[in-house]
Amino acid sequence: MIVAIDGPAGSGKSTVASTLAERLGFRYLDTGAMYRALTWLARRDGVALDDGRALGELARDHQVSFSADGKVAVDDEDVSSAIRDAEIDRLVPVVARHPEVRVVMRERQRRLGATGDVVMEGRDIGSVVAPEAEVKVFLVADESERARRRATERPGSEMEIATDLRLRDERDALNTQPAADAVILDTTALTVDEVVERIVELVGGRR
Repeated sequence: MIVAIDGPAGSGKSTVASTLAERLGFRYLDTGAMYRALTWLARRDGVALDDGRALGELARDHQVSFSADGKVAVDDEDVSSAIRDAEIDRLVPVVARHPEVRVVMRERQRRLGATGDVVMEGRDIGSVVAPEAEVKVFLVADESERARRRATERPGSEMEIATDLRLRDERDALNTQPAADAVILDTTALTVDEVVERIVELVGGRR
């Protein structure tokens, strides 16, 4: 079974998806981390972020992997902390918008999801990457709540973070779309456990 968890930045995707995977005994795949890793790699190697062809080649040449405990590595180098930098937050939409990059990433994501029993988190999993997913959920939340959540993870004031989120929403808009058959779930007033429980019910209904 594939469970697709999509939504904008700060909607709770990562926490919900990782907790859900643990609850179900599924593998957890953070597809956003793959784009973050490529952005980190491009900065390290001096590849222009507006050069889609070069970024696509960079993605093909370097493997992004996930360990059982959630660590992210590029060619066996642990980049789990580095890819969560605020600068990566701002730059990753620029990298992710290139069709050449998305082709490579989607191929890899589909291969990773092909073995089944996986929770896949991203922005277009249910609509593009895995339209065959048995359960599709699109998380949303009020902007102020999303900023508050991010402020607990990133340096900066909630006002600054809210501005960054708004700009990122605009940049990500094209690739952040719920599937037609996705369940839209507003997480603003819900705890992580409450959100996870609702998705567990959806999974149970599909089994």
